[in-house]
Amino acid sequence: MSEMTGTVTPTTSHWGAFGVRRDAEGTVHAVPHPADPSPSPLLRGVPGSLHHPTRVLRPAARRGWLEHGPGPTGRRGADAFVELDWDEALDLAAAELARVRDLHGNQAVFGGSYGWASAGRFHHAQSQLHRFLARFGGYTGSRNSYSLGTSLVLLPHLVGDAEAVLRASSSWPTITANTELVIAFGGIPAKNVHVTPGGVTRHGTPGHLAELAAAGAEVALVSPLRDDLPDSVHADWYPVRPATDTALLLALCHTLADEGLHDQEFLERYCTGSEQFLRHLRGADGGTPKDADWAAAITGVTADRIRALARRAARLRTLVTVTWSLQRIQHGEQPVWAALALAALLGQIGLPGGGFGHGYGSMGDVGDTGPQLRLPYLPQGPNPVEEFIPCARIADLLLHPGEEYDYDGTRRRYPDIRLVHWAGGNPFHHHQDLGRLRRAFGRPDTVLVHETHWTATARHADLVFPATTSLERDDLGGGRRDTHLIAMHRAVEPLGEARDDHAILAGLAERLGFAEEFTQGRTPAQWLEHLYTEWARELTAQGAGQPPSFADFWAAGEWELPQEPAHRTLFADFRADPRRAPLATPSGRIELYSRTIASFGLPDCPGHPTWLAPDEWPGAPAAGRLPLLLIANQPATRLHSQLDTGEVSLAAKVAGREAVQIHPADAAGRGIRDGDLVRIFNDRGACLAGAVLTDRVSPGVLRLPTGAWFDPVPGHEPPLCAHGNPNVLTADVPSSRLSQGCTGQHALVELEPWSGGEPPPVTVRRPPPFTADPRPPGTGSGPPAPDSRRAPDPHAPDDREATS
Repeated sequence: MSEMTGTVTPTTSHWGAFGVRRDAEGTVHAVPHPADPSPSPLLRGVPGSLHHPTRVLRPAARRGWLEHGPGPTGRRGADAFVELDWDEALDLAAAELARVRDLHGNQAVFGGSYGWASAGRFHHAQSQLHRFLARFGGYTGSRNSYSLGTSLVLLPHLVGDAEAVLRASSSWPTITANTELVIAFGGIPAKNVHVTPGGVTRHGTPGHLAELAAAGAEVALVSPLRDDLPDSVHADWYPVRPATDTALLLALCHTLADEGLHDQEFLERYCTGSEQFLRHLRGADGGTPKDADWAAAITGVTADRIRALARRAARLRTLVTVTWSLQRIQHGEQPVWAALALAALLGQIGLPGGGFGHGYGSMGDVGDTGPQLRLPYLPQGPNPVEEFIPCARIADLLLHPGEEYDYDGTRRRYPDIRLVHWAGGNPFHHHQDLGRLRRAFGRPDTVLVHETHWTATARHADLVFPATTSLERDDLGGGRRDTHLIAMHRAVEPLGEARDDHAILAGLAERLGFAEEFTQGRTPAQWLEHLYTEWARELTAQGAGQPPSFADFWAAGEWELPQEPAHRTLFADFRADPRRAPLATPSGRIELYSRTIASFGLPDCPGHPTWLAPDEWPGAPAAGRLPLLLIANQPATRLHSQLDTGEVSLAAKVAGREAVQIHPADAAGRGIRDGDLVRIFNDRGACLAGAVLTDRVSPGVLRLPTGAWFDPVPGHEPPLCAHGNPNVLTADVPSSRLSQGCTGQHALVELEPWSGGEPPPVTVRRPPPFTADPRPPGTGSGPPAPDSRRAPDPHAPDDREATS
């Protein structure tokens, strides 16, 4: 990075590679990477977040935990904290880890750390924590993700491999050169493409979208939100009712089959189960024919437009793509499966520019042309404990130990979790029904958290360790299909007494007797050189490139990775010869009907794509009382809840809260004006937000992005969030019993102007209260004794308020 030497320090992040420059006053400035054609606007949020007043400066313990000892409590999130010195904090945490392991077994420890704390390959919080807990004897872990947990389970049944669809999708150059029509269910949102796990040096998607427009490709935007596609791309907008995409997809398939426009030869050679699926479309299985008239009544898209779109798709080279957001709803398997079926009926899967895609606009690496190389990584080692949960079932795990549940054709049981250890993540951002999650976090004996800032997760912990940010430590950085490996030089000194996760865990490992096994005798600097050198040796042996020595790489600040061909077509080899390149499904072909899924006998996920009405959609009975459909999608001003304290996010607040987009007709009927403070509510909770009136959302639809830091107002039950976190409103139910995926995209709500007098202040932009140590002098060196009066009751109902 020749332009980023001297006074500019190289680094990278999930929102892109950049340099750090400090001016004469010491103020930090983020400088975009010189090779980046479209730097992320989120870079402007980095300086304000780095030294924000909410940084965790010293280890701290919740007063009630110090005073009463481990045990369930309703005081998490309400108690003040006591600051401790590092030795005492580590002693307390190590003793509690050992107590839980010895009394309840390793499966009683939940190893959290679902999150996006750092783009670094060594200081990756999840890898560090899981490596530590594996050597501790094991832990209950989690699988899949909130982003696409449904598809990760479904796609292997349909095409054999989720990674092929998600990581080897048809490349953007292939699309811009060949595609004549894109049918974009959920659009191709420009706000998401600046983000890739691990980082991206060259943001290419904005330029590819411009090339798509310049090539004259037609785009059908199927979404209730016009902003789900950039204005620069001309589109026909199909403002479908939220959660009804599957009905529209089935009607498109019906039109193709009914008018003889489908590719029967493709179905016979490359698919299995087309007979069952076509029978379902025609109503021959005892149901209603899934024709355009049927779908029009459900979706709000006219039958004529549905039929015309199907005919246009059959005439042109057509790419059918579905964003990840569509599978984050109840029955989220169905739109993904139905979109694959539509692409199969068109017969263009495996052809350049045609076929099926999943995630264009959901993440920056989907369709990217960077190399698909394994980058240096920290080995975690095997977990001796076999227990795990689908990650979106964390509240069920904590609230219902011993309860059985279905997952991907198996019957599992939740273990009894006594200790939660979380590093580098914020479940009070990712999870749904935050009132329920607060009750769930009251159930374990102890919650340990590593955090950079006083997020809601840190405020609901018993012990909080101050963690460094990625700018306060050295690391290696690079993401999926990144073009560069970045030497992440430390740009600033750690704030307060913050330590990196490796140092925190090494301190715990030393007290627990396995420090050498955890660190292998290496310092972080030695780990970086070791991981890089082993990776470089492997890459050279494979003939994939010749990286420089570690010293030369570190001095240069980066190494540009070997490039791969820019053109790529999903399932091209399979189409060319399905016998030599079969899919890893039971049939070796695309499964439009899955005998495996059908054999599970799940009413919420049958054996072929089906329209199943969710509990919360505009046609649900509850919509008579809660007539608005809230879309809680990804924000444009931050990454999840990261950088919510930064300049970009703060500038977008309205009335001091998160902004909610409202159609003018919905606002007028409720007496709401642009800029007003409003209350959004349902039976699960309420939040305050600032009104933004726009016709870019469909009537009956609200858009309130996720990521505003959860700020519950004391004394309100169900919770009232003063800041505008939509997850006080979303339901904590699974997509289906197949995948147990997240359903946080939609919720039925009502809206009104705030009329409660002086609105409650936003408090999350300052630290929680601190207090003096409640323990008698001389008793602070040992761990608190568990309070036997507060033993957890695994049979307590969901809504039981734990005693304090």
